[in-house]
Amino acid sequence: METNTILFSMSLLIVLGLVGSDPDPLQDYCVADTKKATKENFYCNGVPCINPDHVETSHFATSALSKPGKISIMFGFNVTLTTIFNLPGLNTQGLTMARIDIDANSLVPPHSHPRASEVAILIKGSLLVGFINTSNHLFTQNMQPGDCFVFPKGLIQFLYNTDSNEQALVVSGLSSQNPGVQMASPAAFGTKQNMPDEVFKKVFQINNQEDITRIRTNLGG
Repeated sequence: METNTILFSMSLLIVLGLVGSDPDPLQDYCVADTKKATKENFYCNGVPCINPDHVETSHFATSALSKPGKISIMFGFNVTLTTIFNLPGLNTQGLTMARIDIDANSLVPPHSHPRASEVAILIKGSLLVGFINTSNHLFTQNMQPGDCFVFPKGLIQFLYNTDSNEQALVVSGLSSQNPGVQMASPAAFGTKQNMPDEVFKKVFQINNQEDITRIRTNLGG
């Protein structure tokens, strides 16, 4: 009996060692369709590939990051991403590149990328960047042109342009084809279906209903 238990345990360990973990998802969720799933309406985690005989060099190049995008009025920044639409060769490579333009004295507010870590390179300007780990420890760094900074996967991070006169330019690489982004404040106050006011009052220690309404309105909720 004891011998059989040992053999079973060893066999299980060997099998588990041969089986790799699932790949990271490229979307927030993929609900199983147990009734209608057929070859005609099958949705994959990614996109189909073209015939390899039709691949060209242009599929692996893009100028999407060569020009700044329109700066947001609310926070004063813009993010331009490479995608499978402007860089088809990116598909299945597990990465995304981004151009981040941040207006003077503005910031990319606290946010997280649930499916990617990120390395940011400051091209122009000066930045204060940082992230918070799961022990609520804040790591910050002042950056000058040429400096790099790594944001670990899924942790809350920010980028603040400390220059009051010039825009900052950052180029980032993210370790997912679809890193996802969730802004902390809009995620709480700007949801389409409002989170109960009592939750806000307890979590943020806000007692004034007018304050909750004002914040929610300002963030598009």
